[in-house]
Amino acid sequence: MNPLADGGIEGRTLDLLKSIQNRSATVGVIGLGYVGLPLGVAAAQAGFAVIGFDIDSEKVKHIANGRSYIDAVPDAALHELVQQRKFIGTDDFRQLAACDVVVICVPTPLTPQREPDMCFVASTSESIAAHLRGGQLIVLESTSYPGTTTEFMKPILERSGLKCGNDFFVGFSPEREDPGNTEFRTATIPKIVSGDGPEAQRLIAAFYGAVVEHVVPVSSPATAEAVKLTENIFRAVNIALVNELKIIYGEMGIDIWEVIEAAKTKPFGYMPFYPGPGLGGHCIPIDPFYLSWRAREFEVPARFIELAGEINIAMPRFVVEKAAEALSRQAKLAVSCARVLVLGLAYKKNVSDIRESPSFRLIELLEARGAAVDYHDPHVPLIPMTREHAGLAGRASVSVTAENLARYDLVLLSTDHDAVDYGNVAKHARLIVDTRNAFGRAGITGSHIVKA
Repeated sequence: MNPLADGGIEGRTLDLLKSIQNRSATVGVIGLGYVGLPLGVAAAQAGFAVIGFDIDSEKVKHIANGRSYIDAVPDAALHELVQQRKFIGTDDFRQLAACDVVVICVPTPLTPQREPDMCFVASTSESIAAHLRGGQLIVLESTSYPGTTTEFMKPILERSGLKCGNDFFVGFSPEREDPGNTEFRTATIPKIVSGDGPEAQRLIAAFYGAVVEHVVPVSSPATAEAVKLTENIFRAVNIALVNELKIIYGEMGIDIWEVIEAAKTKPFGYMPFYPGPGLGGHCIPIDPFYLSWRAREFEVPARFIELAGEINIAMPRFVVEKAAEALSRQAKLAVSCARVLVLGLAYKKNVSDIRESPSFRLIELLEARGAAVDYHDPHVPLIPMTREHAGLAGRASVSVTAENLARYDLVLLSTDHDAVDYGNVAKHARLIVDTRNAFGRAGITGSHIVKA
């Protein structure tokens, strides 16, 4: 029998609030990836007992051995928490019943038709519902369309027979992780918090207030969901703008990188964004389409979002065309006869995160045209199995020695990792196509270096 069943909503709220405040609450984090693992570690460091849940048994094994697989979480920090039994990993979802706060950090990808794929949120919610008990707070952190928490997740949880707002509580707090950012970490990034009802709002603010330095309450889960989408749509639209300007100015013989460097000297009214070979990461290439899909339900067009998506999705093909032109013009060689080395597999510099990386698309497009393609990435020694690019799994990063560089007809820079010696690449590569202006920033020029 539920020990809180007769306490009423006020009693359940106060009991959970007290356990959060005195750190006696047990926190469950579902999904131990780039969001869930740092959050679980931050909660454990704040004094909570944390149970991390994941269907990937390899991640659970890594945690049991105190070995981190996420750049943002040092081995030493994880090992200490595991040794102290403050953080444990498991694939046994029956242990959800022991958790007072449950945070969902699972992927929210797109379908091939670029519509929301809610299968992970749905299956996770079903797993929670199977073990749901009175007095629990369930928080969604996975980015999704406005209405997901209350219209999609809550009804699944209520299939348990318990009623939200009376027996248990739900809220939404969007993740704001930025892989590779050394200035901010989970505990120092301001946290948007929202609850479904005043009791849930008190609880979610109290929980995150115990874990992070600053919480920002908003009026509803739908508002919090919109905040997260707005942040990423802002970036996606502005990146699309500079990508389009790159193409336009390129036809005019104007260097977009020089334009941006000059424009950003204006101390007001301008914020620099930079072009690239396409969007990467789990957020910016995906999240805007969640809102455009939701907008269609209200018969409202999302023209900026859709246009930005079209431009950004087209960038890998633009880069490959520029590479083909450079090969033809300078090497008198067709792509079908070329050996190409792609520099950088991760989606952004100085991290190992390959989610939605445009490098995969570049490799596939080049190989579809007959090129022989290898890659180098100091942070990704081996391509893991992915759903979208299974055919590339198992390939190993090649070294960028003088001898190796001389073997390739073209070096295509996709990700500008700091660990790469660009002077060495420029010295020994026959032809370079640079999508990030890495060589220009390093002061390296030459007729064999082409910006794309």
